[in-house]
Amino acid sequence: MAAEPSAASPAKPQKVWDGPTRLFHWLLVGLVAFSWWTAEEHLMTLHKASGLTIVGLVVFRIYWGFMGPDTARFTSFIKGPRAILSYASSLFKPAHQLAFGHNPLGALSVAAIILALVVQVSLGLFAMDTDGLESGPLARFVSYDMAETAGDLHEDAFNILLVLIGLHIAAIAFYLIVKRANLVGPMITGRRAHGGAGPEAGLATVPLWRFILGVVIAGGVVGLVILAGG
Repeated sequence: MAAEPSAASPAKPQKVWDGPTRLFHWLLVGLVAFSWWTAEEHLMTLHKASGLTIVGLVVFRIYWGFMGPDTARFTSFIKGPRAILSYASSLFKPAHQLAFGHNPLGALSVAAIILALVVQVSLGLFAMDTDGLESGPLARFVSYDMAETAGDLHEDAFNILLVLIGLHIAAIAFYLIVKRANLVGPMITGRRAHGGAGPEAGLATVPLWRFILGVVIAGGVVGLVILAGG
């Protein structure tokens, strides 16, 4: 006679984040900090290289927002006002569950940061300093005044980006302290202890060719910018 099963084994960790999304996240963290440091130290060759790498990352992330797995797709986490208010009102209720991927509130932060990065790197591509000694690769396609204005706005836009990053970090701290939910660990390992929303089996994979195509597109955009800059 078969032995009776013992207590149920704990549920396996649930896969939430794919590798490319996690790699984008941490590379971006490092490169934004590196870009700030190189600008402060006037290491403009390294600053330009860092900025071009961020261009590639942002292009890939936008592509991945349409072609990546479920939690990476914009349609899975960017919601309307009703869904945002509903999620916000449930935050302090006992039945509150962690979202599978970005929650509707967090999605606002993610979308705002991506948009701010698009503005930031776009301005940087056309920027020129007041002496005309340092310029972005596409500055020659606009007038001196426009390039100088782009340079000023490039600096101002970075402050807005810092505010958005600060709000993002504050939200992570809120979940850790108030909700006892570690959001950083899953962005490192890709998995979390099961207990939130989402499929039992976790995140479904996507074909490798989608990732390769995204890398090719991102690299192609950066290559075109470099060629255009001469």
